[in-house]
Amino acid sequence: MKNTFLYTLILTLFLMGCEEEIANLRGNEPGHHNYIPVEFKTLVFGDEFEGDGLPDAQKWGFEIGFVRNSELQYYTNGRLENCYQKDGNLHIVARNDNALIDGETRPFTSASITTRAKAGWKYCRVEVRAKLPVARGTWPAIWMLPVSTAIYGGWPKSGEIDIMENVGYDATKMHFTAHMEKYNYTKNNAKAATLTTTTPGDFHVYALEWQRDRLIWYFDGEPVHEYKTELNSTWQSWPFNQHFYLIINLAFGGGWGGQQGVDLSKLPLDYVIDYVRVYQ
Repeated sequence: MKNTFLYTLILTLFLMGCEEEIANLRGNEPGHHNYIPVEFKTLVFGDEFEGDGLPDAQKWGFEIGFVRNSELQYYTNGRLENCYQKDGNLHIVARNDNALIDGETRPFTSASITTRAKAGWKYCRVEVRAKLPVARGTWPAIWMLPVSTAIYGGWPKSGEIDIMENVGYDATKMHFTAHMEKYNYTKNNAKAATLTTTTPGDFHVYALEWQRDRLIWYFDGEPVHEYKTELNSTWQSWPFNQHFYLIINLAFGGGWGGQQGVDLSKLPLDYVIDYVRVYQ
């Protein structure tokens, strides 16, 4: 009996040590940039942007035109001057180039890439490592919209998850927000948080953990915001039980980005994305 007990104890301690070592090698602990929670350990979508030229058309499409918020930029469709891969990064570039597109001059151009009609997820971890441009007028974002609005209706009824937003005139502040029918910016009660950083123009890891009952935002591996479902919640406060797709864009000017004007002398401006990873 004693020998059996000792053998079991030694084996248990050995296995615990192995698990700890593996976790450390993966950086699998809260606060580490590579932290992946147990429930989200399978990589279901990823892009390391190791190619050249335009991003992978099997994964990404483009928003086109003057899309929203009275922004100055025209989003171009697969135009290398505004979106290209190089040296393991994706570059989204806002320009003041008076581009002739579809027979018209577009003074300001940029790009917005999206997984719409290509990939969508429900309950997942989304992680993006990116370096933001910093100038008066910039408005880069990483965000998610519902694949379909047929269930609850148009914005904000079907929800919006802003994994990260930043405006150049107040560049040290990172914004993390959820919008829905009950809580949204038009009612001045969106479920939002703001983090101040001294290095807005450096590479940082922006992440969202979307669980069945809560959304948790991370900045460089540290949790910075959480929104939980309410007791007896309805779709008005929790439309996040359906598939969403991902958008990464660089806006210039507009309702928020242009509140304090724009600095045209800073153009072109480069939004650099190192990788995008989605786990389930």
